[in-house]
Amino acid sequence: MDAPSASPLSYQPYLDQLIAFGSQEPRKADLLEAKAEYFRLTGEVFEDDKIFELRMASFLDYYLYDRVSPLTGKTPAAELYEQRLQTAAPEEANAFRSFTETVHGLFEVRKLAKGLIRLRELFSGKDFDVTERRNIAGLEVGDVIEARLIPFGGHLLFSSAFCYHPKVAVKSIKAEVKRRKKKQPDAPPKELVWECALRALKVERYRQIAVEKLYDFTQKTL
Repeated sequence: MDAPSASPLSYQPYLDQLIAFGSQEPRKADLLEAKAEYFRLTGEVFEDDKIFELRMASFLDYYLYDRVSPLTGKTPAAELYEQRLQTAAPEEANAFRSFTETVHGLFEVRKLAKGLIRLRELFSGKDFDVTERRNIAGLEVGDVIEARLIPFGGHLLFSSAFCYHPKVAVKSIKAEVKRRKKKQPDAPPKELVWECALRALKVERYRQIAVEKLYDFTQKTL
């Protein structure tokens, strides 16, 4: 399954600037540390893995939008937005603010319509209407995906990072969300997002093992 692409509404020119900012030479050591952290959480991928590019995109999202740098106490997105507030026109600064307001999580597909996908975030139950002009091959109502939504130009758009969870795993994922909300109400949803990403990688690696077993949350991953 292909990942959604950035809309022609496109935040891409601003994202390119954020990527350049986040990968400056003085930040390289922190970038490498963040990469090691992310793949410890979600499983290490290799260049010949089918999902390699998607996982690298997910890592980049994590680094830019979520990970608070021990050097600055802020995410790269927050740092650059603060800089642009001081130096850029309000419209441009608002574009960079979008990167500080992304929504990342596990979503159930609730509706597929022309130019729109309605998603429900599993932990909060909140619905989001995402502008997506492509027909995403294989995506169906009832599917569960990991995605990141970026508010831009009055729309919600997908980032390039995407993780599709097998249909047979949906029941287990939803049951685990319910269990964690009851038993561990203060645990951050991102912990299950990462664990599900790790299990999805195991599905790619261990084709001989039933998907249901790999998404059995009563057992540790292989």
